[in-house]
Amino acid sequence: MDNDSLITKILKSVFFKNAKGKAGRYAGNATRLMELAQQVMGKLNTVGFKGNMAEFQSNVQLLIRMVKAYASGEYKGLPWKSLVSIVAVLIYFISPIDIIPDFLPLIGITDDIALVIWLIKTLGSDVNKFSEWEKQEKTINIG
Repeated sequence: MDNDSLITKILKSVFFKNAKGKAGRYAGNATRLMELAQQVMGKLNTVGFKGNMAEFQSNVQLLIRMVKAYASGEYKGLPWKSLVSIVAVLIYFISPIDIIPDFLPLIGITDDIALVIWLIKTLGSDVNKFSEWEKQEKTINIG
């Protein structure tokens, strides 16, 4: 199965539709966004991505930083539609039951990886804008 057909199956799945349904409610609540960020970090730490999975882990950490910066009010440049998409993907990521259940060794995380890669590509300009903002913030806070 190629990556595009896996993404299509994920996006049409009841599991992703459920995550999307929750995403709007989460996106409007800073406390829920922060809790979601904590749950995602917990799963990242539990799974313990090594080697070639480091890029995936850094992409998820970037998404977490985006959500936290938005929730805290520090970053206001994230469009609502993009925020809801990020939140839906993160909700899907923490769900143990999805298209490929996470308890299956090695392959259980495949759908999560494909979905995060798809999201980073889809939201490319929003991700780049946030990364630039983040670099500027670090420069301002250091200087």
